[in-house]
Amino acid sequence: MQLLEAIDVHADGLKRAALEAGPTAPVRNCPKWTVHDLVSHIAFVHGFAVGLALNRPARPTPPPDWDDVLGWWDGQRLALREALGGNPETAAFSPYPGFAETVGDWTRRMAHETAIHRLDAESALADVPETRFSPGFANDGVDEYLTYLTPRRGITPDVRVTTPERSWAFGEPKAELDGAADDVYRALWGRPHQASVTGDLAPLAAP
Repeated sequence: MQLLEAIDVHADGLKRAALEAGPTAPVRNCPKWTVHDLVSHIAFVHGFAVGLALNRPARPTPPPDWDDVLGWWDGQRLALREALGGNPETAAFSPYPGFAETVGDWTRRMAHETAIHRLDAESALADVPETRFSPGFANDGVDEYLTYLTPRRGITPDVRVTTPERSWAFGEPKAELDGAADDVYRALWGRPHQASVTGDLAPLAAP
């Protein structure tokens, strides 16, 4: 699955689960959020990424009403698809001082942001589906977390991460994480998983 397609697939999955759960349902993966909060967040993120990809940064404000935010998000998804559909090497705006970004960087970032929040929306359902990510997609998400996000957050990973397909090691590892790519991906994002963890992953915790 290509990353641009992944945004569509996981946004569709997120919306499907959100509609089934309803706006007031609690999100088990994010205890402080309701489904309405989750949808407002992903709608904002997609709208924000449109401005970054077009080199015209702005902070959009999703409407507060449930039906309105769903419709607004649909519009942002279309705008995001268009903004990310060009040359992935095109320079884009970076909110991280000292780091250059491209349209391809934001495509990757949005694919994984949307996939993780799809899991959150599904965690609000009474019967949580057994969604699993392919090794290729999950390994890409692990790499994106370790080599893209952590440096931009000013964090030195100090971790060794191993999946059946790939491995990453940074500095003198103070923690080790290994397992199926899908579980390692979830573990880095602080979502339920079955990976093996040795040491403390807290310094790497997702914001």
